[in-house]
Amino acid sequence: MQNKYLTIYREIAEKVQQGEYAAGEKLPSEHDLVKDFDTSRETIRKALNLLAQNGFIQKVQGKGSIVLDARKFDFPVSGLVSFKELATKLGENFQTHVEKVEKVKPSREVQQNLKVRSDQLVWEVHRVREIDGEKIIFDKDYFNPVYIDELTYEVCKNSIYEFIENDLAMTISFAKKEITVIEPTEEDRQFLDLEGFQTIVVVKNFVYFDDASLFQYTESRHRPDKFKFVDFARRTH
Repeated sequence: MQNKYLTIYREIAEKVQQGEYAAGEKLPSEHDLVKDFDTSRETIRKALNLLAQNGFIQKVQGKGSIVLDARKFDFPVSGLVSFKELATKLGENFQTHVEKVEKVKPSREVQQNLKVRSDQLVWEVHRVREIDGEKIIFDKDYFNPVYIDELTYEVCKNSIYEFIENDLAMTISFAKKEITVIEPTEEDRQFLDLEGFQTIVVVKNFVYFDDASLFQYTESRHRPDKFKFVDFARRTH
């Protein structure tokens, strides 16, 4: 049957949603699924690819297809929220580990993205986000010190946005975002729990004040199994 893979996809997806396949559990092997559904290996692979694309499973090299938690964290693509605001809203057990807070000479990429001169120092902040005991986000933030003169470890551990808005009385207005999927770097593997994962999702943020001043460039590096990126779009006429 031409669309048999869709039938298989829907049946497995329904079992995942109903908890018949638990998060972290392995799906039956391709060989077993071929026998269970009395179909070809190609049909099973098409169904598994569709399940992976829609966030029901993660194909892990050497381990097969791992069922993902259907209760992923919604990360709003269009919104502009801090990790603290997001995690508090979700009511999860979360921690922020501050790995670096210092003024540095910017790389060429940071110079271009933050619109600063090569001889101008910038704030570089590295933070690892842990949820339910797993390190799943690595944030690399760069701030223009023309706008943010001083940053402390305590501010970075709590919420930089809270500090900017409450202590500095500045209005964060909008951001441009770029989302890519890449292979993890050695640095990513050092700071994140990535065993078995061959990709990460990188969200680049260019964040502006209400006077259109660019003050922050961020690379937010995510383990792919825990987040879904959501947006709301309306067709204009």
